[in-house]
Amino acid sequence: MKSFFLNKVVLFPYYVALKFRHFCYDKGIFKSYSFDIPIIIVGNVSAGGTGKTPHTEFLVKHLTEYGQVAVLSRGYGRKSKGFRYVEESDGVLSCGDEPLQIKKKFPGAIVAVDGNRVRGIKMLMDLPAGKRPYVIVMDDAFQHRRVKASRSLVLIDYSNPPFNDNLLPFGTLRDLPAQIYRADAVIITKCPPEVSIEEQFEWKRQLNLTSAQRLFFTSLRYGDAVAVFGNGDKRYIYSNFAQLVTAIANPKHLENELSVNYKIIRRLRFRDHKNFGKRDIAKINNMAQFDSKSVIITTEKDAQRLEGNKFISDIASKKIFYFPIEVSVQNDCGQELIEFVCPGRQS
Repeated sequence: MKSFFLNKVVLFPYYVALKFRHFCYDKGIFKSYSFDIPIIIVGNVSAGGTGKTPHTEFLVKHLTEYGQVAVLSRGYGRKSKGFRYVEESDGVLSCGDEPLQIKKKFPGAIVAVDGNRVRGIKMLMDLPAGKRPYVIVMDDAFQHRRVKASRSLVLIDYSNPPFNDNLLPFGTLRDLPAQIYRADAVIITKCPPEVSIEEQFEWKRQLNLTSAQRLFFTSLRYGDAVAVFGNGDKRYIYSNFAQLVTAIANPKHLENELSVNYKIIRRLRFRDHKNFGKRDIAKINNMAQFDSKSVIITTEKDAQRLEGNKFISDIASKKIFYFPIEVSVQNDCGQELIEFVCPGRQS
């Protein structure tokens, strides 16, 4: 009882601050901006781990079929300042790991970073007519209420529903669960291959969504292994043993997938978006020496920060791989999701 009381005392200031902030936006005390261009926001109410980047990539992949798409991100972890276009040749310190990953996957898309999203949108809209995007996807921006979205998508991890969670620091919620009702659609992510009709109805009941809100279910599919470094030796991926290096919010889903084909004998976990320093790389180099036959597996996002690191040993660079992931929308609703987020662009 004492612990429960202390938790509520600690959480109360955070709860009040969130409540006051949203009240000010709802009442127009804090200004929000509208733009004459479709803006799709991808976000969540929890602290990472819901799959925002692969869902952003899903939208870019399918929306690109109808015209020029732009992605605008904060560029978390970058050292540069202000507005910046992301190039394939950039490093993570210039633009952040997630924007760089998106740009490498979709070279034809415009990818930009700016902590000031309003300024970033204006910069993209000022592009000449032949280069201006017809839609802007804003990654991790549900809490960025200065921008009024055309469509806002809230992602919820299948294994961590908000109705069983708590606010930080005693849970993973970084926003009030009630803010889910601001979203145009809720996407339950990282689902098993098939979610039964009964379970889908249970999610609808528990979330208590409005009649205007849509609910989608998605799964993650893993592609073939890709070497992080140019000298990667693919013979290692056929090993029965794996060592895991992650710097993401929640590596549980990846571990579950890997455990089907590998016995994970060692794990090295860093904080989310960790920029690997000399000491961190030394630990990875030690992993390469720890077991001569095992493959070292990292995430696609972490690969952006490992690639080109001068401290990686030769043997480690041969053993490090990642499995690219993409989103699969269940119930054959992929096109339905695209038409929902950007109506009127389908031909």
